[in-house]
Amino acid sequence: MNARVAGAPVSWGIIEVRDWGYQLPADRVLHEAAALGLEAMEAGPEGFLPGDPDEVAEVLSEFGLSLVGGFVPAVLHEPDVRDEQLAFVERRAEFFAAAGADVVVLAASTGSEDYGEVFEADEDAWRTLFASLDAVEEVCARHGVAVSLHQHYGTVIERDDQLRRFLEGSKMGLCLDTGHLAIGGSDPVEIANLAGGRINHIHLKDVDYGLAAKLASRELDFKEAAKEGAFRPLGEGDVDIRQLLDVLEEAGYSGWYVLEQDAVVEDAPKDGEGPVLDVGKSLAFVEKRLN
Repeated sequence: MNARVAGAPVSWGIIEVRDWGYQLPADRVLHEAAALGLEAMEAGPEGFLPGDPDEVAEVLSEFGLSLVGGFVPAVLHEPDVRDEQLAFVERRAEFFAAAGADVVVLAASTGSEDYGEVFEADEDAWRTLFASLDAVEEVCARHGVAVSLHQHYGTVIERDDQLRRFLEGSKMGLCLDTGHLAIGGSDPVEIANLAGGRINHIHLKDVDYGLAAKLASRELDFKEAAKEGAFRPLGEGDVDIRQLLDVLEEAGYSGWYVLEQDAVVEDAPKDGEGPVLDVGKSLAFVEKRLN
Protein backbone atom coordinates (compact mmCIF):
# COMPACT_ATOMS: atom_id res chain seq x y z
CA MET A 1 0.00 0.00 0.00
CA ASN A 2 1.10 3.57 -0.66
CA ALA A 3 2.15 5.32 2.53
CA ARG A 4 1.14 8.70 1.08
CA VAL A 5 -2.58 7.85 0.90
CA ALA A 6 -4.71 8.68 3.94
CA GLY A 7 -8.39 8.48 4.80
CA ALA A 8 -10.89 11.01 6.12
CA PRO A 9 -13.80 10.38 8.50
CA VAL A 10 -16.19 12.27 6.19
CA SER A 11 -15.90 9.35 3.77
CA TRP A 12 -17.69 7.36 6.48
CA GLY A 13 -20.28 10.14 6.97
CA ILE A 14 -18.53 11.72 9.97
CA ILE A 15 -18.86 15.49 9.70
CA GLU A 16 -19.32 18.60 11.85
CA VAL A 17 -22.65 19.51 10.18
CA ARG A 18 -25.59 18.91 12.52
CA ASP A 19 -28.25 16.31 11.65
CA TRP A 20 -26.12 15.02 8.79
CA GLY A 21 -26.92 11.35 9.37
CA TYR A 22 -25.88 8.32 11.39
CA GLN A 23 -22.42 8.84 12.89
CA LEU A 24 -20.41 5.62 12.86
CA PRO A 25 -18.30 5.01 15.99
CA ALA A 26 -14.62 5.81 15.72
CA ASP A 27 -13.42 2.27 16.39
CA ARG A 28 -15.37 0.92 13.43
CA VAL A 29 -14.13 3.65 11.09
CA LEU A 30 -10.52 3.16 12.17
CA HIS A 31 -10.79 -0.62 11.92
CA GLU A 32 -12.17 -0.40 8.39
CA ALA A 33 -9.54 2.15 7.34
CA ALA A 34 -6.75 -0.06 8.63
CA ALA A 35 -8.27 -3.17 7.04
CA LEU A 36 -8.17 -1.44 3.66
CA GLY A 37 -4.47 -0.76 4.14
CA LEU A 38 -4.58 2.95 4.88
CA GLU A 39 -1.74 4.09 7.14
CA ALA A 40 -3.08 7.48 8.29
CA MET A 41 -6.28 9.41 8.90
CA GLU A 42 -7.36 13.01 9.21
CA ALA A 43 -8.90 13.86 12.57
CA GLY A 44 -12.48 14.55 11.59
CA PRO A 45 -14.69 16.87 13.66
CA GLU A 46 -13.98 17.54 17.32
CA GLY A 47 -15.39 14.69 19.39
CA PHE A 48 -14.74 11.96 16.84
CA LEU A 49 -11.33 11.19 18.37
CA PRO A 50 -10.41 11.56 22.06
CA GLY A 51 -9.88 15.04 23.45
CA ASP A 52 -6.38 14.27 24.70
CA PRO A 53 -3.69 14.20 21.99
CA ASP A 54 -1.78 11.40 23.72
CA GLU A 55 -4.93 9.31 23.69
CA VAL A 56 -5.43 10.09 19.99
CA ALA A 57 -1.96 8.82 19.15
CA GLU A 58 -2.53 5.74 21.29
CA VAL A 59 -5.93 4.93 19.77
CA LEU A 60 -4.67 5.34 16.22
CA SER A 61 -1.57 3.24 16.90
CA GLU A 62 -3.81 0.37 18.02
CA PHE A 63 -5.01 0.22 14.41
CA GLY A 64 -1.60 0.84 12.87
CA LEU A 65 -2.61 4.37 11.89
CA SER A 66 -1.10 7.81 12.38
CA LEU A 67 -2.69 11.26 12.31
CA VAL A 68 -2.26 13.42 9.22
CA GLY A 69 -3.90 16.54 10.62
CA GLY A 70 -7.38 17.90 10.47
CA PHE A 71 -9.94 20.38 9.24
CA VAL A 72 -10.14 23.65 11.17
CA PRO A 73 -12.92 26.09 10.17
CA ALA A 74 -12.38 29.57 11.57
CA VAL A 75 -14.01 32.98 11.01
CA LEU A 76 -10.99 35.11 10.14
CA HIS A 77 -12.45 38.02 8.18
CA GLU A 78 -14.37 39.68 11.04
CA PRO A 79 -12.30 41.90 13.36
CA ASP A 80 -14.70 41.43 16.29
CA VAL A 81 -14.07 37.67 16.53
CA ARG A 82 -10.57 37.48 15.05
CA ASP A 83 -8.66 37.09 18.32
CA GLU A 84 -11.07 34.45 19.63
CA GLN A 85 -10.85 32.51 16.37
CA LEU A 86 -7.06 32.72 16.23
CA ALA A 87 -6.96 31.32 19.75
CA PHE A 88 -9.13 28.42 18.56
CA VAL A 89 -6.78 27.77 15.64
CA GLU A 90 -3.84 27.78 18.04
CA ARG A 91 -5.53 25.22 20.29
CA ARG A 92 -6.12 22.93 17.33
CA ALA A 93 -2.58 23.40 16.00
CA GLU A 94 -1.17 22.55 19.42
CA PHE A 95 -3.46 19.51 19.62
CA PHE A 96 -2.50 18.19 16.20
CA ALA A 97 1.20 18.69 16.82
CA ALA A 98 1.00 16.85 20.15
CA ALA A 99 -0.88 13.98 18.47
CA GLY A 100 1.85 13.60 15.84
CA ALA A 101 0.16 15.32 12.90
CA ASP A 102 1.92 17.62 10.46
CA VAL A 103 -0.72 19.91 8.94
CA VAL A 104 -3.67 22.13 9.84
CA VAL A 105 -6.25 22.22 7.06
CA LEU A 106 -7.76 25.68 7.44
CA ALA A 107 -11.10 26.87 6.07
CA ALA A 108 -12.08 30.55 6.03
CA SER A 109 -15.52 30.01 7.54
CA THR A 110 -18.38 32.45 7.13
CA GLY A 111 -19.77 31.33 10.48
CA SER A 112 -22.56 29.30 8.88
CA GLU A 113 -22.79 25.82 10.41
CA ASP A 114 -24.30 24.13 7.34
CA TYR A 115 -22.18 25.83 4.65
CA GLY A 116 -25.33 27.19 3.06
CA GLU A 117 -24.35 30.86 2.98
CA VAL A 118 -23.14 32.56 -0.19
CA PHE A 119 -20.58 35.10 1.01
CA GLU A 120 -19.12 38.11 -0.78
CA ALA A 121 -16.20 39.65 1.09
CA ASP A 122 -15.68 43.40 0.74
CA GLU A 123 -12.23 44.98 0.68
CA ASP A 124 -12.12 45.40 4.46
CA ALA A 125 -12.98 41.74 4.95
CA TRP A 126 -10.25 40.66 2.52
CA ARG A 127 -7.67 42.81 4.32
CA THR A 128 -8.65 41.36 7.68
CA LEU A 129 -8.60 37.84 6.25
CA PHE A 130 -5.13 38.20 4.76
CA ALA A 131 -3.77 39.63 8.02
CA SER A 132 -5.37 36.74 9.88
CA LEU A 133 -3.85 34.20 7.51
CA ASP A 134 -0.41 35.66 8.24
CA ALA A 135 -1.14 35.27 11.96
CA VAL A 136 -2.26 31.67 11.46
CA GLU A 137 1.00 30.87 9.69
CA GLU A 138 2.92 32.24 12.68
CA VAL A 139 0.77 30.18 15.06
CA CYS A 140 1.33 26.97 13.13
CA ALA A 141 5.05 27.61 12.77
CA ARG A 142 5.32 27.91 16.55
CA HIS A 143 3.84 24.45 16.90
CA GLY A 144 5.84 22.89 14.08
CA VAL A 145 2.93 22.12 11.77
CA ALA A 146 2.20 23.29 8.25
CA VAL A 147 -1.00 25.10 7.35
CA SER A 148 -3.00 24.57 4.18
CA LEU A 149 -5.91 26.79 3.12
CA HIS A 150 -8.91 24.72 2.06
CA GLN A 151 -11.01 26.41 -0.63
CA HIS A 152 -14.45 25.07 0.27
CA TYR A 153 -18.13 25.30 -0.61
CA GLY A 154 -19.95 27.75 1.64
CA THR A 155 -16.85 29.58 2.90
CA VAL A 156 -15.28 32.97 2.17
CA ILE A 157 -13.14 31.27 -0.49
CA GLU A 158 -15.55 29.15 -2.55
CA ARG A 159 -15.56 30.30 -6.18
CA ASP A 160 -12.73 30.35 -8.69
CA ASP A 161 -12.40 34.16 -8.51
CA GLN A 162 -12.20 34.02 -4.71
CA LEU A 163 -9.56 31.30 -4.86
CA ARG A 164 -7.45 33.35 -7.25
CA ARG A 165 -7.79 36.38 -5.00
CA PHE A 166 -6.44 34.25 -2.15
CA LEU A 167 -3.53 33.00 -4.26
CA GLU A 168 -2.64 36.58 -5.20
CA GLY A 169 -3.01 38.05 -1.72
CA SER A 170 -1.49 35.38 0.52
CA LYS A 171 1.54 33.10 0.50
CA MET A 172 -0.17 30.37 2.56
CA GLY A 173 -0.09 26.82 1.25
CA LEU A 174 -3.12 25.45 -0.57
CA CYS A 175 -5.11 22.31 0.14
CA LEU A 176 -6.16 21.24 -3.34
CA ASP A 177 -9.58 19.65 -2.94
CA THR A 178 -10.67 18.37 -6.33
CA GLY A 179 -14.36 18.23 -5.47
CA HIS A 180 -14.69 21.65 -3.91
CA LEU A 181 -12.71 23.16 -6.77
CA ALA A 182 -15.21 21.69 -9.22
CA ILE A 183 -18.14 22.98 -7.15
CA GLY A 184 -16.56 26.45 -7.11
CA GLY A 185 -16.17 26.51 -10.88
CA SER A 186 -12.44 25.79 -11.03
CA ASP A 187 -10.61 23.24 -13.15
CA PRO A 188 -8.55 21.18 -10.65
CA VAL A 189 -5.83 20.46 -13.22
CA GLU A 190 -5.54 24.16 -14.10
CA ILE A 191 -5.31 25.12 -10.43
CA ALA A 192 -2.69 22.42 -9.85
CA ASN A 193 -0.57 23.99 -12.58
CA LEU A 194 -1.27 27.53 -11.37
CA ALA A 195 -0.59 26.95 -7.67
CA GLY A 196 2.38 24.64 -8.21
CA GLY A 197 4.59 24.52 -5.12
CA ARG A 198 1.90 26.23 -3.04
CA ILE A 199 0.03 22.91 -2.87
CA ASN A 200 1.00 21.23 0.40
CA HIS A 201 -2.00 18.97 1.03
CA ILE A 202 -4.54 17.25 -1.22
CA HIS A 203 -8.09 16.02 -0.78
CA LEU A 204 -9.08 13.70 -3.61
CA LYS A 205 -12.78 13.47 -4.34
CA ASP A 206 -14.70 12.90 -7.54
CA VAL A 207 -17.99 14.60 -8.30
CA ASP A 208 -20.93 14.54 -10.66
CA TYR A 209 -20.67 17.93 -12.38
CA GLY A 210 -24.42 18.24 -12.86
CA LEU A 211 -25.13 17.81 -9.16
CA ALA A 212 -22.13 19.96 -8.28
CA ALA A 213 -23.65 22.79 -10.32
CA LYS A 214 -26.94 22.45 -8.43
CA LEU A 215 -25.02 22.56 -5.15
CA ALA A 216 -23.10 25.66 -6.24
CA SER A 217 -26.35 27.43 -7.22
CA ARG A 218 -28.01 26.30 -3.96
CA GLU A 219 -30.67 24.32 -5.80
CA LEU A 220 -29.49 21.55 -3.48
CA ASP A 221 -27.96 21.93 -0.05
CA PHE A 222 -24.79 20.13 0.99
CA LYS A 223 -26.53 17.14 2.56
CA GLU A 224 -29.04 16.78 -0.29
CA ALA A 225 -26.24 16.80 -2.84
CA ALA A 226 -24.30 14.16 -0.92
CA LYS A 227 -27.40 11.95 -0.61
CA GLU A 228 -28.09 12.22 -4.35
CA GLY A 229 -24.56 11.07 -5.20
CA ALA A 230 -22.77 14.31 -5.99
CA PHE A 231 -19.60 12.80 -4.51
CA ARG A 232 -18.38 9.67 -6.23
CA PRO A 233 -15.61 7.08 -5.82
CA LEU A 234 -12.50 8.20 -7.67
CA GLY A 235 -12.77 7.48 -11.37
CA GLU A 236 -16.58 7.31 -11.34
CA GLY A 237 -17.25 11.06 -11.53
CA ASP A 238 -16.38 13.88 -13.92
CA VAL A 239 -13.11 15.18 -12.45
CA ASP A 240 -10.03 14.15 -14.44
CA ILE A 241 -8.27 12.59 -11.47
CA ARG A 242 -5.90 10.64 -13.74
CA GLN A 243 -4.48 13.75 -15.36
CA LEU A 244 -4.38 15.58 -12.04
CA LEU A 245 -2.28 12.86 -10.42
CA ASP A 246 0.07 12.89 -13.41
CA VAL A 247 0.51 16.66 -13.10
CA LEU A 248 1.12 16.54 -9.36
CA GLU A 249 3.56 13.65 -9.50
CA GLU A 250 5.50 15.18 -12.39
CA ALA A 251 5.72 18.43 -10.39
CA GLY A 252 7.26 16.53 -7.47
CA TYR A 253 4.36 16.69 -5.01
CA SER A 254 5.41 14.64 -1.99
CA GLY A 255 2.60 15.24 0.51
CA TRP A 256 -0.49 13.30 1.47
CA TYR A 257 -3.32 12.28 -0.82
CA VAL A 258 -6.39 12.17 1.44
CA LEU A 259 -9.35 10.21 0.10
CA GLU A 260 -12.60 12.11 0.66
CA GLN A 261 -16.06 11.21 -0.54
CA ASP A 262 -18.58 13.17 1.50
CA ALA A 263 -21.11 10.51 2.47
CA VAL A 264 -24.44 10.43 4.28
CA VAL A 265 -25.07 7.24 6.27
CA GLU A 266 -28.70 6.67 7.22
CA ASP A 267 -28.32 3.65 9.53
CA ALA A 268 -25.55 1.45 10.88
CA PRO A 269 -24.41 -0.69 7.92
CA LYS A 270 -23.67 -4.38 8.26
CA ASP A 271 -20.06 -5.44 8.66
CA GLY A 272 -18.21 -5.12 5.37
CA GLU A 273 -20.91 -2.92 3.87
CA GLY A 274 -21.53 0.82 3.70
CA PRO A 275 -19.00 3.57 3.00
CA VAL A 276 -15.97 1.28 3.28
CA LEU A 277 -16.81 -0.18 -0.14
CA ASP A 278 -16.50 3.18 -1.88
CA VAL A 279 -13.32 4.05 0.05
CA GLY A 280 -11.85 0.78 -1.16
CA LYS A 281 -12.70 1.66 -4.77
CA SER A 282 -11.02 5.06 -4.44
CA LEU A 283 -7.95 3.57 -2.79
CA ALA A 284 -7.56 0.99 -5.56
CA PHE A 285 -7.86 3.75 -8.17
CA VAL A 286 -5.16 5.91 -6.59
CA GLU A 287 -2.75 3.08 -5.95
CA LYS A 288 -3.02 1.89 -9.55
CA ARG A 289 -2.10 5.40 -10.70
CA LEU A 290 0.71 6.02 -8.22
CA ASN A 291 2.43 2.63 -8.29
